[in-house]
Order: sequence, then C-alpha cells, then structure tokens
Amino acid sequence: MTYDPENIFAKILRGEIPCNKIYEDEFSLAFHDINPQAPVHALVIPKGEYISMADFTRNAPAELIAGFMRAVGKVADDLGVTDAGYRTIANAGPNSHQEVPHLHIHILAGRPLGPMLDKAFA
Repeated sequence: MTYDPENIFAKILRGEIPCNKIYEDEFSLAFHDINPQAPVHALVIPKGEYISMADFTRNAPAELIAGFMRAVGKVADDLGVTDAGYRTIANAGPNSHQEVPHLHIHILAGRPLGPMLDKAFA
C-alpha cells in the first residue's frame, strides 16, 4: 500500500482542515477525535507519510520515532489521564478497521474501558 497524501490526517497536518489541537511539536500533532469513543479520546499523529506502525518503525528516522512516542506520553500527561489510566490503540490494516491510512495512536480514557476485545471471537 502506498501513502495517500489526500487522507484527512495529511490535510490536517498541512492546515487544510482544522482540528481541535492539544499538542504539536516538530515530530507530532495531537488533537481531539471528532467522534469520541470515550470521555477522553485524542489522536496523536506523526509528521510524515507513514501508513502504519510497521511502516513507521521500518522507515522513519530514529529521532522521529522517539519524538513521536514521547509526544504520546506527554499528551496523556497533559490530558490528566496518567494516574487513572488510559488505553492506546494503533490500528493497522483492514482487519483492525483502520479508517485513515496515516499512522495514528488513539488515547482513550476518562472511565473504565472494559476488556480489550470481545471474548467471543467468531
């Protein structure tokens, strides 16, 4: 799969579509999800054309990988969810229901989130 520069996160990074920004640095941009699945639902995206975690860890420079992961932790701290707990999710590919083909990490928090997956895998 090749990166689609017209995906919504690429447009947000270029400033073509607004977002409710939480944090930004040279490595990443974090913003509130427009369709929250928990009381706190933020997205953290790297600055660069990466489709998935596999693509990112294979192709991004080490300083971008480190800066991006530090940003995920900083955003959780800034949102005040570190002590109570939070979940991070990075979907990759069609079986995971990845909706935007740009690497993004969801930070979900604000209530007990329950089990990771439904125990009945049919």
